[in-house]
Amino acid sequence: MPTITLTAVKAYLYDVFVPKIANRPKNPIKLIGGLNYQQRITFAAAFMAWMVDAVDFFTVSLSATEVAAEFGVEVSDITSAITATLMLRPVGALIFGVLADRYGRRIPLMIDLALFTVIEIATGFSNNLSTFIGLRAVFGICMGGEWGLGNALAMETLPHDSRGIFSGILQEGYAAGYLVAALIYYAAVPHLGWRALYWISIIPALIAMILVYFVPETDVWRQNRAYATVNRKRLYQLTLEMLKKHWLRCIYAILLMAGFNFMSHGSQDLYPTFLKVQHGFSASQATVATVVMNIGAIIGGLLVGYLSEYYGRRTMIIWSSVLGLCFLPLWMLPTSYTPLVIGAFFMQFCVQGAWGVIPVHLAELSPPGFRSTFPGLAYQLGNLISASASQIEAVVGEKHKLPNGKPDYGRVQMILLGVVFGFVIILTMIGNEERGKDFMKSDDQELNNTENMEDMSSKPTIDGPDSMEKGIDSKSPVEDESKRVAGSSSAELKAD
Repeated sequence: MPTITLTAVKAYLYDVFVPKIANRPKNPIKLIGGLNYQQRITFAAAFMAWMVDAVDFFTVSLSATEVAAEFGVEVSDITSAITATLMLRPVGALIFGVLADRYGRRIPLMIDLALFTVIEIATGFSNNLSTFIGLRAVFGICMGGEWGLGNALAMETLPHDSRGIFSGILQEGYAAGYLVAALIYYAAVPHLGWRALYWISIIPALIAMILVYFVPETDVWRQNRAYATVNRKRLYQLTLEMLKKHWLRCIYAILLMAGFNFMSHGSQDLYPTFLKVQHGFSASQATVATVVMNIGAIIGGLLVGYLSEYYGRRTMIIWSSVLGLCFLPLWMLPTSYTPLVIGAFFMQFCVQGAWGVIPVHLAELSPPGFRSTFPGLAYQLGNLISASASQIEAVVGEKHKLPNGKPDYGRVQMILLGVVFGFVIILTMIGNEERGKDFMKSDDQELNNTENMEDMSSKPTIDGPDSMEKGIDSKSPVEDESKRVAGSSSAELKAD
């Protein structure tokens, strides 16, 4: 075990908090405009798919009052559909992640988006609470499956030096989805009713499906699929090998995503209620504040994601969390509207700034052959762990009243976010970083090194060091096979 000295700790902390710039920052406009046709359409498809996730998810929270009134139930009964959605998201991440790692990202993503469309149309025809909740539960499976697929598709296609900024853009498709959902709500629901919200929301899904149709499969997936084909590895064998080698990384990713999801849900879900109940602001004022904080989220995700390419993934996550701690008083303590809105803007700038690093960070940490399942399942399991964030804040806030008798939501949110920021900082500090990882090269190297080690361990000892050297130096057939697989269709791969 290595000796831990004060000097080593200081050097490590300095490296994390004040790293050297990896290379000279490039013009972000040139990075965005420098993509080729394949990269542009692939990223557009991934962004649209994630935005569709958000649009469809927020339709329930936006229309809860109208749906409850028509069904003759309480709003809390309608919002239970949100809980059902969150609980089934890990199921979708597992199902669609396995399909994407086995059969490619493109076809499972199209199936996922097609299911989105069917469920949204059916939701608009719901006639009772049970049907409504059941459809939203199935929607949770689809929602859980999309992020891992879209993220793998984008990150495996983008140039290495552009991943940071596009990671931020991709993640803030969620904030953009909220804005689109809110726009549809205020344009359609007052005139056409709540059902129109669900029917109109299929338009982004249809656009995303069309884009995905023209997206080619990634070369990284083709290479990893070729490895499994050449070595006749079944899915369970690859999974057991991955867990044996990367089990600690899997646990780490789930804990990190639990912290991140507590950070986002804890700062977003109860905030409109905090404004309306604790401070007495109107619903329209709360809506304006929500829009402003989502604008802050988009700006933060873009900027921090971009800077992570040069200052490091961990460093930008940590500094975003530190700044979030600094903005906690401005976020909750003011009593007038304008300072609270300013605080909400900067809080979401920090929270979603850190989130802007996550798509590329998880993709780079993913074991080879699991770049769809690993990030997606870690994300959704972390989301499941944090699903109670707003409920914790609401229950504790209602038990601790202000002198005027109103719930003290603000203090509870400050305490929870302070703890969560600290948790994320510590976990990020002790974690690994693989910025700039070459997916093709690193996946091929790790897979072939694993195979070579297995070959060597199975050789008789009489063969001696010459055969071991031959085993290490021998060329793997994966490279040649990947060329064959690159020319095959997804159907052919499935038949194999």
